[in-house]
Amino acid sequence: MKLYIETLGCAMNVRDSEHIILELQKKEGYTLTPNLNEADLILINTCSVREKPEQKLFSEIGYFAKNKKEGAKIGVCGCTASAMGHEIIKKSPHVDFVLGARNVSKITSIIHRPKAVEVDIDFDDSTYVFADSKKSSYKALLNISIGCDKKCAYCIVPFTRGKEISIPLDLILKEAQKLVENGTKEILLLGQNVNNYGIRFSTPHAKIDFTGLLRELSGIRGLERIRFTSPHPLHMSDSFLDEFAQNPKICKSIHIPLQSGSNQILKSMKRGYTQEWYLNRIAYLKQRVPHVGISTDIIVGFPGEEDSDFEETMKVVESVRFDTLYSFVYSPRPNTSSYSWGDKKSVPKDIAKERLNRLQTRHKKILQENSMEELGKIHKVLIENNKITSNETFSEGRSDTNRLVKIREFIDMGEICEVIISQVKGSTLYGEVLCR
Repeated sequence: MKLYIETLGCAMNVRDSEHIILELQKKEGYTLTPNLNEADLILINTCSVREKPEQKLFSEIGYFAKNKKEGAKIGVCGCTASAMGHEIIKKSPHVDFVLGARNVSKITSIIHRPKAVEVDIDFDDSTYVFADSKKSSYKALLNISIGCDKKCAYCIVPFTRGKEISIPLDLILKEAQKLVENGTKEILLLGQNVNNYGIRFSTPHAKIDFTGLLRELSGIRGLERIRFTSPHPLHMSDSFLDEFAQNPKICKSIHIPLQSGSNQILKSMKRGYTQEWYLNRIAYLKQRVPHVGISTDIIVGFPGEEDSDFEETMKVVESVRFDTLYSFVYSPRPNTSSYSWGDKKSVPKDIAKERLNRLQTRHKKILQENSMEELGKIHKVLIENNKITSNETFSEGRSDTNRLVKIREFIDMGEICEVIISQVKGSTLYGEVLCR
């Protein structure tokens, strides 16, 4: 039996797909195939955050139904599955089952139940031990919590992934240890609000917070690098930022979602912090780690955003000088509080797009300026890819600060080497190996 899976959206979805694949391989005997036409089971792991998710979903279902072999099953998983549930099967008779984002552990049972729908956002699989692989990649994803308790006005995640529950420490440590034993050198911790870890467990558990979890993971011999996404600005205490700064295993790159620089818009978004708090945390972080790499998310054109609000966002961008910026025009999502506002506070699309263009244009220049400052600096780079052609040989990987670095020589994947930056092209860094 062969499995074809398409994964849309964030790293959480990627990790869910990894769990689904391993469960089906270990317990149902499936093998993964990149060829849709030969698959016996076709899965779409959906994202509800991306624009027009329903349109994308039914377009994909139609394509798969037209090109699948006779008798092959189609299953819809993920956040859009959670949001739409039975409606998916009503709209598309080609779909054999629907599995919500909070119900991943049910994959091996639902494939045997025609037209089944499992989308319970209160279902708890935080203590479920998923099947694992005997061989790991050099980089791996590791869930530390599921769900989200925040009430951000624009976000559908609490509706699709349910309440926030932390995964027990012992399960996290066991999984991390297995990954390292099988070759992993860098682990990316996943959660909707990772630095809120420990706020709630579904079974009795000793008190621990995210800072404590980082310390525990750092004790694993052979684990060389720890990353995490996404922390929430509201939970960036001094103790957390101190641990980030002083722990040598924690990579010095961090994603700190801003969303808006306007206090008025932040309040409407229900983000729980102000521009002043955000900049205070950035200042404390840069004081402790001057070379830190910072990425962020920004929404432009949120309902009620005036020119003055957007200028406040630009003010923060100029102050922080983010290394990476994910920016979007606001798009309403059903089951979010801002969706119910309708057009009352909406920003005209042409104005929102103009603001987005201005933001992205300015950030592109900031990134180029930041890149030029890297000349002559030394970074530790984990090699993730290499390529040999008749014209060139190069390897590439991510620095400790999460910058992509290219090296014009062949280096084994998984190796960590010291690289001095010798050239910058646009925002791309080129370096030479000092030692391995």
